[in-house]
Amino acid sequence: MKTIVVLISGEGSNLQAIMNACQQGKLKARIAAVLSNRSDAYGLQRAALAKLPTQALNPRDYPDRGSFDDALMQRIDAYAPDALILAGYMRILSPAFVAHYAGKMLNIHPSLLPRYPGLHTHQQVLANGDIEHGTSVHFVTEQLDGGPVVLQAKVPVFTGDNEDDLISRIKTQEHDIYPLAIGWLLEGRLTLREGCAWLDEKPLPPPGYAAD
Repeated sequence: MKTIVVLISGEGSNLQAIMNACQQGKLKARIAAVLSNRSDAYGLQRAALAKLPTQALNPRDYPDRGSFDDALMQRIDAYAPDALILAGYMRILSPAFVAHYAGKMLNIHPSLLPRYPGLHTHQQVLANGDIEHGTSVHFVTEQLDGGPVVLQAKVPVFTGDNEDDLISRIKTQEHDIYPLAIGWLLEGRLTLREGCAWLDEKPLPPPGYAAD
């Protein structure tokens, strides 16, 4: 069975969705470990309750980002995962780290990329009066939230919505599409080639996969 390592920084709702998908057989994979840059991340408690190995590394214990990422790579590689999954991991990754896992690392970002990379996406959507918001699964590259998009889910923005409304609406979609995209990667259907995402031997368009 294919294995994955998941990186988190916070509550771990997408981690829980991945765990559920594995338990239900929707995702034919095993989570080898859950790692975090924060020892107080609630996602570590979720993992521990599921009897998954967990580790927390404190960035302050390392002189720079590269040293921290080197240590993190050693921890990850000890599990020899088939894929590395970012689920709310809130640190910018070093070029060496990204290159080491090129084509094996996915992230999910709460916006319809390329709109609103980085932080505070929901606030930006509300401030700009957008009528549509969403989430994107993408390959991780050196460009922050700039890797090729694999799959997106859109949600409406209603008059009177606040940030919590958008977060709740988007998370529902994230919990469906992220395990799906991870499954594609582990099955060998999804690949990264020359800076583009390919699914079933066909290049995906910039917004990622769209059902017929």
